[in-house]
Amino acid sequence: MSDTDLAFLPATELRQKIVSKEVSPVEVTRLYLDRIEKFNGKLNAYLTVTDELAMEQARSAEAAVMKGDRLGPLHGIPTSIKDLESTEGIRFTGGSLMHQDRIGSFDTIVVERVKRAGAIILGKTNTPEFGLLGHTENRLGDHCRNPWNVERTTGGSSGGAAASIAAGMASLSTGSDGGGSIRIPCGFCGIYGIKPSQGRIPYYLGPGSDHVMNLFSQSGPMTRTVADTAMLLQVLAGPDSRDRAALREQPDDYIAATKRGVENLKIGWTPDFGYAEVDPEVVQVTEAAAKVFEDIGATVEELDLTLEEPFNDFWPIFTTIIAMRNAGLPEEQYDKLAYYTQEALDFGNQLSGTEFVKSLSRLDVMKSQFSDAFDQYDLILTPTLAVPAFPVGAPPLKIGGKDTHWFWGYTPFTMPINMIGSTAASVPCGFSSDGLPLGLHIIGKWGDESTVLAASAAFEQARPWIQHRPQLS
Repeated sequence: MSDTDLAFLPATELRQKIVSKEVSPVEVTRLYLDRIEKFNGKLNAYLTVTDELAMEQARSAEAAVMKGDRLGPLHGIPTSIKDLESTEGIRFTGGSLMHQDRIGSFDTIVVERVKRAGAIILGKTNTPEFGLLGHTENRLGDHCRNPWNVERTTGGSSGGAAASIAAGMASLSTGSDGGGSIRIPCGFCGIYGIKPSQGRIPYYLGPGSDHVMNLFSQSGPMTRTVADTAMLLQVLAGPDSRDRAALREQPDDYIAATKRGVENLKIGWTPDFGYAEVDPEVVQVTEAAAKVFEDIGATVEELDLTLEEPFNDFWPIFTTIIAMRNAGLPEEQYDKLAYYTQEALDFGNQLSGTEFVKSLSRLDVMKSQFSDAFDQYDLILTPTLAVPAFPVGAPPLKIGGKDTHWFWGYTPFTMPINMIGSTAASVPCGFSSDGLPLGLHIIGKWGDESTVLAASAAFEQARPWIQHRPQLS
């Protein structure tokens, strides 16, 4: 097996080779660090690379294999961590110039669980400041760039995570998704990822911190295959008493779910949620992908669902929570913030309680619309995004010849799913005419990651994608 083939090997297969002593954790960690050194200068996927720590963990992982120790589910697998997760003793910027020299003082629950499962941490991946954009730019350096075309965006906010997987610079990656931040970069970069149901993966702000409402955001896996995501999600999901809002039941067997298939499932398809502007080529490719489910045993019907444009209620709720989390921000640090962070904080701080509650009330209406749809269907399909990856720093102002909003116009499908708390995934489903990946959005009922994973795996089997590798790989 060539080094490149090893770098792109699914994590599930890599673990088998590590356990059987066919591949050494030291060997594969060194391979990924060499690839990071080769490609990161062009992609800016990693903000921090933890070379020494990774090799130390790799040597310990190899020793455990040789001694015959009991091995964790991610033992020896090199993994990248989004830089919105605090990691004790490692640089933790949050994508912010204000925190460019901060060192993490604790491990988040996600990092704790990744470490406990035996993974090797390669470094911290790029993100817009505080995860506030759907593409990855900040004041720490260059844009994060797409391995399929370095002049195009990775999306965001988990853009560095997506680039690290797509370019073979990590075997697994953790992301987070507050308005599409896993699914957007997965769609643009041609990889797989799932946003779990709200509360499925616990979240907290560290020792001694007060509980802060978290209505929309969920951490989750980003990988090359559905089975890899199921493996990582099994590690990350499950209750923790430090998050008072976390789901308390134990998660399903997600690995088993990938073998279920889709026979007799009833699926609704919509190209636009009744309100979105979508590139005609994106509609053509994703609609053809949706019809694949008819070939593998499901029923697919046109979904009659028309949403009121959701951003007007997403933004007040989202920015109010962001403002609350940053209430102690020193005034003298304000000028270090990115323009979009300043805009979000200003909006959230000026919003009245009445306006906040109005948005929450309209959110109930949208939840009811989706509940009605899920009374009829097991899953809902849409395009993941309205356009292929756009040039870095230039989100579209027009889609399909019509004006659109620079902030959310290219991602009209992901945000509503955060608002209702459901689970959803982005599956690679084809390419644009200029060779950029496109994603199919698979939306499940709240709490039903298993059916989303089952459908994703069935689609992957019918339309494999792992053989496709980007230009920069």
